[in-house]
Amino acid sequence: MFKSVLVANRGEIARRIFRTARRMGIATVAVYSDADAESAHVREADQALWIGPAPAVDSYLRADAILAAALQSGAEAIHPGYGFLSENADFAEAVQSAGLIWIGPPAKAIRAMGLKDAAKALMIEAGVPVTPGYLGQDQDPLRLQAEADLIGYPVLIKAVAGGGGRGMRRVESSDAFPAALAACRREAAAAFGDDRVLLEKYVSRPRHIEVQVFGDQQGHVVHLFERDCSLQRRHQKVIEEAPAPGLSDATREVITSAAVKAAQAVGYVGAGTIEFIADASDGLRADRIWFMEMNTRLQVEHPVTEAVTGVDLVEWQFRVASGEGLPLAQDDIQLFGHAIEARLYAEAPANGFLPSTGTLDHFCLPDGVRIDSAVEEGDEVSPFYDPMIAKLIAHAPTREGASDQLAEACASVEVWPVKTNAGFLARCLDHPDFISGAVDTGFIEARLEELTSRPKPSDDLQSLAAAAMIASDEASDSPWSELKGFRLNATPSAHLRLYVDGEACEAPISDEDFEADILMVDGAVVLFERGETYTIAVRPPVRDLASLAAIDGEIRSPMPGKVVSVGVALGDRVTKGQVLMVLEAMKMEHALTAAFDGVVEALSVTAGDQVSEGIALARLKGHAA
Repeated sequence: MFKSVLVANRGEIARRIFRTARRMGIATVAVYSDADAESAHVREADQALWIGPAPAVDSYLRADAILAAALQSGAEAIHPGYGFLSENADFAEAVQSAGLIWIGPPAKAIRAMGLKDAAKALMIEAGVPVTPGYLGQDQDPLRLQAEADLIGYPVLIKAVAGGGGRGMRRVESSDAFPAALAACRREAAAAFGDDRVLLEKYVSRPRHIEVQVFGDQQGHVVHLFERDCSLQRRHQKVIEEAPAPGLSDATREVITSAAVKAAQAVGYVGAGTIEFIADASDGLRADRIWFMEMNTRLQVEHPVTEAVTGVDLVEWQFRVASGEGLPLAQDDIQLFGHAIEARLYAEAPANGFLPSTGTLDHFCLPDGVRIDSAVEEGDEVSPFYDPMIAKLIAHAPTREGASDQLAEACASVEVWPVKTNAGFLARCLDHPDFISGAVDTGFIEARLEELTSRPKPSDDLQSLAAAAMIASDEASDSPWSELKGFRLNATPSAHLRLYVDGEACEAPISDEDFEADILMVDGAVVLFERGETYTIAVRPPVRDLASLAAIDGEIRSPMPGKVVSVGVALGDRVTKGQVLMVLEAMKMEHALTAAFDGVVEALSVTAGDQVSEGIALARLKGHAA
């Protein structure tokens, strides 16, 4: 076994790997960018080395800088984590050429599964069922149109080198195909430098089921059962669970055997995931589950597999990379209970899932569940990386028990002033259709308004806020005061006019006893309930940026980020709803639109500019509709 490991990643990923390394007595080395100099993963490592500026392309995606850091630190091995360079075959080869241990699959396997069309062709040859479609090299638009017509609509166009939903379009009819193909190719070329596409039959009620596989250097491959990752938004996973609800033992045997066969076909070593798409319109049937792609790395959702098998997958990675055989044979790997994971994102679901950044002045996560967190209280949530700040994982003997436990955990999350999706997660987990197992990849979109609408705070919470405001003179004079365990015991039948997130209400003051943590922030009360955060004040708030824009035409940045594109010029006439520019933060794009018909009177940014929250970007002259 090697004695030290450098983790070529950041945040929750690095901290998770460090945890196993410490338990095994392996020294840890972190790398960090300018944005992460004070981050939790840097504080926890035995050594930490700087690798570049904040943008990932200048730091975490720089193979040369990471290799130099490994050699400087004396690390014997490199673990790539998941994301960044984890599926980069050139990086894997460079690590091994430098005389270091690569904790991942062979570069040959990464390349074999890296392109969707080549991977599917390989799976067909190995006898693994794949989704009906077209994988040909002929990329002439007329040929692609003809193949789509033969497959039948709806059809899915997917970038050959794609991922994360980029370069993907669902097409409903033959007439719509040419425009969708052109758009898909443009997006694929911009994102991956490769505009080639493949075609697949669109599955009307898809379930995303994936199988955890593991291989060693002696040629043995096993599976560790399946996960269901169907709860997604914009092709990004939100909630994952193991095992898949509604999957019979017979069907499980078919897909896990196919997954092992797929891994064996590429000589796989280490942790990997074989992803399948299932047509769930008539239940989960073995003849309606097809290979989709392979992820040649550990997955974000690996904790649910660890929970139901009792296996530490990172420890297995360490042992296999150092030449040991698999710790368990297939018959020794057992399935225990049910586990569900929820991804806690720094975003505002009620505001179009807009990313949220800033300092975590208050960050309280629940006990009783496994927490894999990227941050701690006082840390900064940066706009440069993925918005996931923690994962919450519940394990229980039954799916109902795990779901109840996780829903309560998400409802107990307290974060301020950064916004999170905790309440949204709790509502997903509490939804009757989720509880019954009636899930597919369209679950969230079909219920989007219901799941993203923030409920009003309860009467009890409003009463507590009113009493706290009355008692606030007794609190600290500091602009940030905390009334820990504040107890309400006030005069009955009194009312106080308050503003809850800007909306006026008459809050009753009750003589009931309630107890809660209360934050006093600049004269307002901040309270937490069912995963949501409410700001309650005695004065009406200043209008938000969108409201001000509708009045004075000033377009301000709603978040720190990068200006990706500017679609207008000074003096241009615009119409209400027209996209003026696009900002990018936390790997997400956000379009800024005109609030009314008018003329661009001022424009202060160009594509490529970095902007802070609230900065004036443009101004329109005209009249509100």
